Amino acid sequence: MSTFDTRAAAALADPILKTAVERTAGTAEAKRALAVAAFPDFDAARTRAAAIKDHVIAHLGAYLEQFEANAVAAGAQVHWAATADEACRIVIDICKASGARTVARSKSMLGEEIGLPHALAQAGIDRIETDLAEHIIQLADERPSHIIWPAMHKTREQVSALFKAKHRTPHEEETIAAMAESARRELRTRMLGADVGISGANFLIADTGAVCTVTNEGNAELSLVPPRVHIVTAGIEKIVPSMGHAVHMLRMLARSATGAALTQYTTFYAGPRRAGDRDGPEQMHIVLVDNGRTKMREEGLADMLRCIRCGACMNHCVVFRQIGGHAYGGTYPGPMGAVLTPALDGLAQSRDLVHACTLNGKCQQVCPVRIPLPTLLKGWREKSWREGLEPTSMRFGLGLWAWVAQRPALYRFGAGLAVRAMRLLGRGGWIERLPLAGGWTRHRAMPKPAARTFMDQYRQERGQ
Repeated sequence: MSTFDTRAAAALADPILKTAVERTAGTAEAKRALAVAAFPDFDAARTRAAAIKDHVIAHLGAYLEQFEANAVAAGAQVHWAATADEACRIVIDICKASGARTVARSKSMLGEEIGLPHALAQAGIDRIETDLAEHIIQLADERPSHIIWPAMHKTREQVSALFKAKHRTPHEEETIAAMAESARRELRTRMLGADVGISGANFLIADTGAVCTVTNEGNAELSLVPPRVHIVTAGIEKIVPSMGHAVHMLRMLARSATGAALTQYTTFYAGPRRAGDRDGPEQMHIVLVDNGRTKMREEGLADMLRCIRCGACMNHCVVFRQIGGHAYGGTYPGPMGAVLTPALDGLAQSRDLVHACTLNGKCQQVCPVRIPLPTLLKGWREKSWREGLEPTSMRFGLGLWAWVAQRPALYRFGAGLAVRAMRLLGRGGWIERLPLAGGWTRHRAMPKPAARTFMDQYRQERGQ
């Protein structure tokens, strides 16, 4: 695989990507601001949401047992998976036992995390992605670039060209409505005729054994109710104690993700079809997946298990808005991905991600469950340093800086000299291509420094 630096450089050099990402993320940021402004005591609601998640994480075993008992009582079959491979094996075994040749899959980031699309392909099972954006990703043979809008990196023009190349009856008019109708023609019959439906879960309700899914298109309902078998894959942290707690979390999720008061389709499933029901699957299987979550709780990352996958942190992230999601390389992009990926894939393979952050704190300010993302990222950086994962050049450079910083007079002399030199370079425009600063100036101009150092300005202010 390419390095993060290589992926980021390619993303920064792609002007179309920047346009596509800014269209969606910018709109999401504006809509969230309006939704929050119209929500009385939103900060208090965030505090309550964080408390709900912290309580569940602290008593996770008890709530999981309660959920299992109630789900089984409702007629569902519950399976436990410690790893991604085990989760995929369980799903494939259920599909094979059902004689399934096609599965209709509703959008699920956990499915991406455990590699379920690849597992289905290797098993020879035809996968139908029912979410419009996931359908686009499947046609393009790409990975999602955002957890809410998987195809946000593509422009409308690119999607149009893709549909014309891949759809049996493509659109003729260059309108969004015509493209959506083209996708509907392509997907509707196939999803209704699928043997198995597979979904994720936004929340698992402990006291009823119900599963909650949230979509904007109704694709979950169409792909999970008609098939004979419904399979849910969910992380064990998705548990909430009761329906009341779920409703509170839903209010936070919708506003943070899309800026809406409530998502268009919010559905609760409790077991398979019962006598007298007009529709529903004959079997319902729930696969509860750990895949490192217990380890995260035990090793200081319990705060990250609060995450409800709203995507607000990446919509507001100054780095994500420049490079998009694919540059991060893992299943989860943005600030939450920079914290999760080292836990899932190992710090040695993803240490660059924990440095791909300005630590400005905007992600923490908008998180609906108050996850201290900058603090968690700093924790990864400290661990990377302790374990000797930082390159020699980094360790030498920081060591040299620390040596100078401990000698105030020398530090002030060096800072003053640097400011004067940079201002001289600025007179001839050389500052825009400052030597030894190619990582910055390759994609943006180096700003001219102030006339005086910070310490000079500070002394003057204090004197006044």
